[in-house]
Amino acid sequence: MASNTSSNASELTVFGWREWVDLPELGLSHIKAKVDTGARTSALHAFDVDVFESDGKQRVVFLIHPKQNDFETVVRCEADVIEEREVRDSGGTTHRRWVIETPIRVGDRTWPVEITLASRDDMKFRMLIGRTAMHGIATVDPSRSFVASGRRRKKHG
Repeated sequence: MASNTSSNASELTVFGWREWVDLPELGLSHIKAKVDTGARTSALHAFDVDVFESDGKQRVVFLIHPKQNDFETVVRCEADVIEEREVRDSGGTTHRRWVIETPIRVGDRTWPVEITLASRDDMKFRMLIGRTAMHGIATVDPSRSFVASGRRRKKHG
């Protein structure tokens, strides 16, 4: 996975503790994400996850409720699988999750990130942006929200 390893703090984008993100290759926009420096890997809400092979590649298709508190809106997504990985959740429990790589856009920055797929229906945020995804890209101001992405209308989540 390509990453920006710049250590010059002036080149880093400032993120608030939550940001609006777009995942254009998945057809998702205006996802409210929690910026979580305590999480190593980014995670995206997914259900009805199905893995299949196409042209010799392992792929995954899944459904997502992209908006908080809206269980009727459903988007179907498809992506190449990077691997299946053991991931420890915030409660210390280990789970096997499918990992994909896809571009993420926050404000005017777009870069590739690895994302694990997990059911997050019971979580407030549809996505977590983990510290690996932010390495060399962003720094976090935990006292602010929507710094890089700007505020969006309330109807988006």
